[in-house]
Amino acid sequence: MSFDQDVEKLDQKRGSVTGISEEDTHAVHAETFEVGDSLYAKLMRFAGKYNIEQRGIERVPEAEKTDTKLYKAGTMWLAANLVVSSFAIGVLGPNVFYLGWYDSVLAIIFFNLLAITPVCFFSTFGPEFGLRQMILSRFYFGPWGVRLIAFLNCLACIGWSSVNVIVGAQLIHTVNHNVPEWAGILIIAICTFIITCFGYKVVHYYEFYSWIPCFVVFLITVIQFGRSGTFTAAPAGKGLGEAGSILSFGGAVYGFGTGWTSYAADYTVYQPKSANKYLVFFYTWLGLIVPLLFTEILGVAVFMGTYTSKVYADGYANGKIGGLFGAVLVQDSLGNFGNFCLIILALSIIGNNCPNIYSIGLSVQVISSHFQRVPRFVWTLIATCCYIAIAIPGASHFETVLENFMLLIAYWLGIYEAISLTEHFVFLRGFSGYEPANYDQPHKLPVGIAAFVAFCAGVGGAVVGMSQVYWIGPIAKLCGELPYGGDVGFELAFGFACVTYLALRPLEKARFGR
Repeated sequence: MSFDQDVEKLDQKRGSVTGISEEDTHAVHAETFEVGDSLYAKLMRFAGKYNIEQRGIERVPEAEKTDTKLYKAGTMWLAANLVVSSFAIGVLGPNVFYLGWYDSVLAIIFFNLLAITPVCFFSTFGPEFGLRQMILSRFYFGPWGVRLIAFLNCLACIGWSSVNVIVGAQLIHTVNHNVPEWAGILIIAICTFIITCFGYKVVHYYEFYSWIPCFVVFLITVIQFGRSGTFTAAPAGKGLGEAGSILSFGGAVYGFGTGWTSYAADYTVYQPKSANKYLVFFYTWLGLIVPLLFTEILGVAVFMGTYTSKVYADGYANGKIGGLFGAVLVQDSLGNFGNFCLIILALSIIGNNCPNIYSIGLSVQVISSHFQRVPRFVWTLIATCCYIAIAIPGASHFETVLENFMLLIAYWLGIYEAISLTEHFVFLRGFSGYEPANYDQPHKLPVGIAAFVAFCAGVGGAVVGMSQVYWIGPIAKLCGELPYGGDVGFELAFGFACVTYLALRPLEKARFGR
């Protein structure tokens, strides 16, 4: 029996063979697992048997919004960012961009404040509309343009997961050199899949507690590093070269912090519409800013210990981030307990990867209605296999992968934020301008031409402003010393996309009326 036959059979079961409104179509499709013999129905019933979340990108009805603990929006992001990956972002400042102590810290503070604001804002959309972030994006990019956005989000989720799992594997390898990095990647990836397979409630439950042991280990790291006496406040540079380094490092910091924007609403979608938006925003903000500042600044400080300590320098040279933590926690008198702390930090990557691997299943379903007929947890499995295949060969050149990936994330999300925020504030004029019931009715959504052209303009802005190994844009060359200049890709991407959208969206509305 086919999927469509399952729909018809369910309709007959309800005693209403005809008369299903277009508005109810997705709701009916979401429930076809109740009857029928199609593979989709069987997989969904299998999921229900083991309490795996069955709902995909369909709108969450108010009756199912039972997540009333708003502070979980904070603990979710606290656990996802109190991890070794964010520590590694801080290391980029002095290591890759040759910044000093004070300029690294200031860049971390200000670029993070800028980066997390869109994440906090879009988190408030989940309770209001019961829609996932990529589904919300239909109101900005239209039913066809959003498919490109969802595809890019899938790439970002896989890229994030690959970068993160490499750091965890380095830590496991530091504890036991007999465990190759590929084995560490498999361990972390399998654990992440098990949690994300079950869905929203299990992900939130895991994140609610997982940050606690990580926080304890980070505190031990601070204490051990302070006792070592190896810290040195390296001086800041001067002139155009310093400006270029701050811009490029700031782009990496921004890319990491704002990377959660494209699935922010996914983790508040089961909170009731009556939820206080200001509290949701505040809890999300607190859950992001505290771990990001703490871990990234700690990363800067500990790396500067390599300037005065041969143990730290050798640790980093031999094992990168894992070796650096090993120098602090193991070689500095903690022994086996230090190894235990390293394992805790390695497993913290699970908390960081959970949002990526949970949300990618939802993003894939947005790309095509055919993909929606495959349950979310199946896409979760496929995505896990993909990022494992990428991470294993990428482990040997981690810093290059990390720097380039963070900047690419910043570029595309700068464009996404420019278009979505402009539509929300200028054309929809706030929450009251949405008709959430139209989310699955293409003829009532924006056509998406203005958004597509604006996206292309944003890409142009990124190209002229980026400073990458493979390309240095003409404007980037003016923002720092040659040959690298300074990366202003995400700033120009945002600006070009915003201005273009402001110019074209009124014309689109006048021509098509939507």
